[in-house]
Amino acid sequence: MSRYDYDLFTIGAGSGGVRATRWAAGFGARAAVAEERYLGGTCVNVGCIPKKLFSYAAHFHEDFEDAVRYGWRPGAPGFDWKTLVANKDKEIARLNGVYEKLLESSGVRIFSARATVIDPHTVEIGGRRVTAEHMLIATGGWPVKPPIPGAELGFTSNEAFHLPELPRRVVVFGGGYVAVEFASIFNGLGVDTTLVYRGPRLLKSFDADLGRFLGEQMAAKGIRILYERNIAVIARGSSLESTLTDGTVLESDGVMLATGRAPNTRALGLENAGVRLAENGAVIVDENFRTSVPSIHAIGDVTDRLLLTPVALAEGMVVADRLFNKGARMIEYENIPTTIFSHPNVGTVGLSEAEARKRGFDIAIYRTTFTPLKHTLTDRSEKVLMKLVVDRASERVLGVHMVGPEAGEIIQGFAVALKCGATKRQFDATIGIHPTTAEEFVTLREAVA
Repeated sequence: MSRYDYDLFTIGAGSGGVRATRWAAGFGARAAVAEERYLGGTCVNVGCIPKKLFSYAAHFHEDFEDAVRYGWRPGAPGFDWKTLVANKDKEIARLNGVYEKLLESSGVRIFSARATVIDPHTVEIGGRRVTAEHMLIATGGWPVKPPIPGAELGFTSNEAFHLPELPRRVVVFGGGYVAVEFASIFNGLGVDTTLVYRGPRLLKSFDADLGRFLGEQMAAKGIRILYERNIAVIARGSSLESTLTDGTVLESDGVMLATGRAPNTRALGLENAGVRLAENGAVIVDENFRTSVPSIHAIGDVTDRLLLTPVALAEGMVVADRLFNKGARMIEYENIPTTIFSHPNVGTVGLSEAEARKRGFDIAIYRTTFTPLKHTLTDRSEKVLMKLVVDRASERVLGVHMVGPEAGEIIQGFAVALKCGATKRQFDATIGIHPTTAEEFVTLREAVA
């Protein structure tokens, strides 16, 4: 008979926490999870899922316009923001229920309350204390507003999914994936959109060509992008006034602050239990996701590694397998693909050009830009960028990068190829599917200078 109430107690029922707890229960562990907000975490409620639904909605205005060039005569389209939000909420509620059923059918006890850590084996929930042999911290991240006067007048990605009205004019502050996605969404829904970014190009942590090219494409769609500027202050007059560091004043009906996220560890009690945290609050873990306290593990965004839902899922499975199934798997963080649902989409896997050079590779770059077939009948100037980073010595493909329609769908397949160590010669020997955008990746023959 164990001296603990549970074998595993998880704090946070996001994607990673739910997967880890379910797997642990499947291995025979007595498992419980505490969640103070909503089942499914950021991804299901204020992240991946609603964001992509909004992205779909924002694409339709172009589809209606393009249809005319293909012989259709649609009526005058109209858009209703409240209908989109209501239908999104309905789908999110359905997914919340799916997560609840998955946990309950696995035998996991759900505590719908905030849990805090008391010591290495004890948590407190609503005045009640329970014990566990192992603890898992999976509390994710939270949007952070920049320290500027008037920041309280702005909203973050969390609130963007629940705005009571769609603004006529919006300023988006930031240049990362959240900023470019929401700038694209607002623009696609007919909002006069301005993007303000402190850097010289978008997506600074991605291949440089992606950020530059995406900026050009977004600007061509009507988004005003102001580079190398910050918002100095936000004030409320007859509208919201964002004063930039160069003195420019932008008037809008809403200001979205998309300048970063922080690990969600505040007031969680981890320091009291002896768990070491990084300066930004991230839980410090080893390669097996153990913290400085052997009985406490952490996974997902709270560790501030790769802020991707599939990564948190994989980490959760590894932890459960190691703790309760004598597993020895480890996560390989190389060649993890990702996509950005900007308009157009960005997809990427492997090393950027700069990363490859930094690691000492003598590389060849294959790159092309072209008009996709769909737009040969429309008036759009939208183009596609595709790029390969190749090691000259081994011919191994080190990176595959793309800006264009359905980039994520296309890059997923090439991620498998990179995982298998595919070479440029094997890319060249592959017969493409014609006519598709994806076939360009296997028809690139000449390296750029």
